[in-house]
Amino acid sequence: MHIEIQPGVRLFVDIEGLGHVPEGRALKAKPTLILIHGGPGFDHTGFRPFFSRFADQFQIVYYDQRGHGRSSPRPLDEMRLDVFADDVVRLCDALGVEKPVVLGQSFGGFVAQRYLARHPAHPAKVVLSSTSHHFGLPRKLERFGRLGGPAAEQATRDFWERPGPDTWAAYEQHCRHLYNTRPKNPDAGGWMQFKPEILFEHTRTELPGMDLRPGLANVQCPVLVMVGEQDPVTPPEDAEEIAAAIPPQWLAGFERFPDVGHGAWRDNPEAAERALRRFFTA
Repeated sequence: MHIEIQPGVRLFVDIEGLGHVPEGRALKAKPTLILIHGGPGFDHTGFRPFFSRFADQFQIVYYDQRGHGRSSPRPLDEMRLDVFADDVVRLCDALGVEKPVVLGQSFGGFVAQRYLARHPAHPAKVVLSSTSHHFGLPRKLERFGRLGGPAAEQATRDFWERPGPDTWAAYEQHCRHLYNTRPKNPDAGGWMQFKPEILFEHTRTELPGMDLRPGLANVQCPVLVMVGEQDPVTPPEDAEEIAAAIPPQWLAGFERFPDVGHGAWRDNPEAAERALRRFFTA
C-alpha cells in the first residue's frame, strides 16, 4: 500500500501481522516494529524474509524511505538525514503508531541516529545495526584491502571519493561480495528496486562531513548496538564509538558477532534472532 505522509509524499508500506490479538474477552495491542532500510538508494526488501519470525511479538512495518524503492519519486535535494528522520514520525502519525520499536540497518542506522537526536521521546526502543556515525574512509580502505586485496581497496577509494556509475560498477565487482561471509540469496537481487542516484547524492553531500555522535547524547530510550566482526563497510570500531556516545543508562546492549559481516542476520540468523529477542523482551 501507499501512505501519504505529506502532500505529494507517498511511502510504500507493507505491514505484517495483526496489531491486536484476542486474549480472552479482550483484544491485546501488540507493539509495532518499524524497520528502516539501508542504502541509500536501496529498499525494504533486505529485511525479508528474516524479520517475519518476529511477527509473533510485533506488528511489523516495512517501508521504502522517501524517494526510494516503490515510494513516490522525490527531488534529490530532499534526500537528507533530517528529512528521513522526521519521516519516521510522519509515518507513525499517519498509521496511528505510538512508541514504536525502531531498527535501522546500515544507512537506516544513520537515519535512526538522527531520529534519536531529533525525536528522543518518540521511540520505545531502538536497534542500531551494522551502521556508522561518520564517513570513516580509512577504516573502509583497510578492511576492504585486507579482505579483497589492492583491487578492492582501490575500488573502495574511487567510489567513496568519486561516486558515480563507473566507480559504482567497479565497487560492485570488487567489493560488494565482501560485505558478508555467507553467499547472498540468489533471488533477493530481483526483489530490490535500486535508485543509485540517491546513493550518489548522499555520498557527495552529507556523508563526507557527517558526525552523528553529538546527537546521541539526547537518547532517552534503550538502544542496542549490533555489529559483525567482519563488516568492512561499517567496521566494529565505528560501532564501538557509537556505543560510547550513548548515555550509559540507555545502552542496553552491544552485540558483536564473530565471522559475520554486514547485517548479522544475513550471516548468522540464529545468533541475530537470539540477540534481538533478548533486547525486545527485556
